[in-house]
Amino acid sequence: MKYQPIIGLEVHLQPKTKSKMFCGCSAKYFGKEPNTHTCPVCLGLPGALPVPNRAAIEKCIKLALALNCTILSESKFDRKNYFYPDLPKGYQISQYDQPISESGWLEADVNGDAKRFRITRVHIEEDTGKSIHKDDKTLLDFNKSGVPLIEIVTEPDFISKEEVDAFAKRLRQIVRYCEISDADMEKGQMRFELNISLSESGQLPEYKVEVKNIGSISVLQKVIDFEIKRQAKALDAGEKLEQETRGLKGMSGETLAQRIKEGSADYRYFPEPDIPPMRFEKKLVEKIQKEIPELPQEKKWRYVNDQKIEIDSAETIVASKDLFTFFEQGVQELKDEKLAQNFANWLIGDLRRLTKKHEVDLLDSKVTPKHLVELVQLLKEGKLRTAIAKEVLTKVFETGKSPSEVMQESDLGVMEDDGELEEIVQKVIDSNPKSVDDYKNKNENAIKFLLGQVMKETRGQADPIIVKQLLEKLLTS
Repeated sequence: MKYQPIIGLEVHLQPKTKSKMFCGCSAKYFGKEPNTHTCPVCLGLPGALPVPNRAAIEKCIKLALALNCTILSESKFDRKNYFYPDLPKGYQISQYDQPISESGWLEADVNGDAKRFRITRVHIEEDTGKSIHKDDKTLLDFNKSGVPLIEIVTEPDFISKEEVDAFAKRLRQIVRYCEISDADMEKGQMRFELNISLSESGQLPEYKVEVKNIGSISVLQKVIDFEIKRQAKALDAGEKLEQETRGLKGMSGETLAQRIKEGSADYRYFPEPDIPPMRFEKKLVEKIQKEIPELPQEKKWRYVNDQKIEIDSAETIVASKDLFTFFEQGVQELKDEKLAQNFANWLIGDLRRLTKKHEVDLLDSKVTPKHLVELVQLLKEGKLRTAIAKEVLTKVFETGKSPSEVMQESDLGVMEDDGELEEIVQKVIDSNPKSVDDYKNKNENAIKFLLGQVMKETRGQADPIIVKQLLEKLLTS
């Protein structure tokens, strides 16, 4: 039987702040000695009082605005009660019925079509500590406990892993554009919780399976594949699926049952008594709104419509701040706007391969946007062949010299001396009598072979059109 997946996401992001959410401990805990970034507040000791981190709250507002959410005029913190060893207070300070924002959307392109995915809410809370299971013991590290955590909750609008993938990647780009978080998944700065069920009719079924702590987009795809197969097999067998929370089995995407999924009533939410409600002035919200840069979806379609960049190229460029910064600087230098796609091709092709091979950041490389513009212009003017241009770019990358300087020093320009070229063509003809006979016997591959030999002799600097004309002239004379 064919089922339709119905998927919702909860995304947790650690914003870039100097200190934790409710205390002065450093938020830069990754790789530090366990339990060295702690204090009475984040350890939940009696009498310790939380003080909200203004910078974290403002970053939450910024992301909410970037996701087209409505900022509530009044917001408050709540206690979410549950027991887990890495939760030192026995509750988490989170938000429940009055979050910072609600009712937004994110637009992403799926298989060439733009689709909007609804955002239920964006709120802020504190992170938990870390449990380390070793042999028959559980070790606890509270360095992460109390670190700010922005949570984005979506509506169940996804019906395929392709849609989830497009949403997750676009969200990560927005977060980085706005400098809210580095969203480094290897450091746990961006994590996913997946809610997935299968429907025969397209309507929401009675059950929902939650999969927690997914730390990569690729694993997220594997989990979706695994859960669709697992749930479909159970439904086909006539089983009734229950609300449950499942965990990951390594990085394979396979999930394991953990517990019956809790509802909001199980958490016994109540207002945090130690933190008063928050009210956000209109001036503050307007100030934060002005700080939001042009976002990737808008930037992508500007490239497509204004610079006539191919959609796939534009998508690649907007995925990286270094790429779009380099691209925009280069486009400003172009004398001919029609060369923008050529510039983009060299940027996301050969130049990006060079930076990856040598592990150099694009904006730190010796190749500047002006260098790449010059290379594209030389190709357009016929002063440089494509094969040689790759060699020129490599030398520019190594030396920082301009393409013109490299061409002059290494004699890499297009051959303009017709007499010299004709001598080379005649030499190739004299050295390949069999190919000459094949040509005279109407073998079409013969002239291709001879042309290749001339290009080899000239190191690719000859114009192949002129070479072919010379070959035909000399072979029939």
